[in-house]
Amino acid sequence: MKYNRIPKTDLNVSVLALGTWVFGGDMWSGSLDKDCLEAVDAAIDNGINFIDTAPVYGNGRSEELVGKAIKGKREKVIIATKCGLISNGKRIHLTLAPESIRKEIDDSLRRLQIEYIDLYQCHWPDSKVPVEKTLAELKKIQAAGKIRHIGLSNYDLNQLTEAVGFADIVSLQSQFSMLEHSLQKEVLPYCEKNKIGFLAYGPMAGGILTGKYQAPKKFAGSDAREFFYKYYEGENFKKVSQLLEKLKGMNHPLNQLAINWARQQKGGTSILVGCRNPEQVKQNVAAADWELTADELAIIKDQLSSLLS
Repeated sequence: MKYNRIPKTDLNVSVLALGTWVFGGDMWSGSLDKDCLEAVDAAIDNGINFIDTAPVYGNGRSEELVGKAIKGKREKVIIATKCGLISNGKRIHLTLAPESIRKEIDDSLRRLQIEYIDLYQCHWPDSKVPVEKTLAELKKIQAAGKIRHIGLSNYDLNQLTEAVGFADIVSLQSQFSMLEHSLQKEVLPYCEKNKIGFLAYGPMAGGILTGKYQAPKKFAGSDAREFFYKYYEGENFKKVSQLLEKLKGMNHPLNQLAINWARQQKGGTSILVGCRNPEQVKQNVAAADWELTADELAIIKDQLSSLLS
């Protein structure tokens, strides 16, 4: 496993991080506690020291499982979680109001069974609350020792540049894959220039870049692959299938190829890779053992330009 330091911090994170959205169970066709706990163990055993979660994943279930899995292993892991999205039955409420964050941080610490969080991220921007109020509250929580560093998630360039004027933002987490790489134009260069770590989630685009799906598929309305990763039907599925046929000729496991493409793009710090069980962790972590050549990256760039334009 290789490691990168998040700029302006002492957090030396594995280039592959464990994403735990699936652990919530409610947006990925369910998950088993045993599999999730064993997945964390497999990740740590294979050199992953960076685990990302959020309260909204299963209304706290993901954080609870991560907390249970890392008990007695706190010194081995860097924990990132988030604030701002709150489950309310089947609906999700967005708020970065200070009073809400004060409750969220204590709830997260309790579920994770830890004394502090290494990286605390605003999950989505909240246009109803001035960013300076949100960040002022996070700095108070930081001064109290409950969090070590402040990050953002899903902020666009304008929102990011505004936020850095009010707090020391050390990272940005956003969706990034062969199918969603618009951030390469402005956001990644900005992060690199301003020493902000970039954490990419969704490198396999919700699983479709693994090549697992041979035909269009309809998921339940609450499944993230239905409302968030919209690649499984119609013209999108056709284009992705054409791309995958080209990629198969490169003789690499498609899941690892997708991960490494994202990992090898300029400006990245760590790639968040989700999993359902320890076997998937082992399949994905093998991507850290090799890299795409310059020629292979050029071929992929050409394919993306022609097929996905």
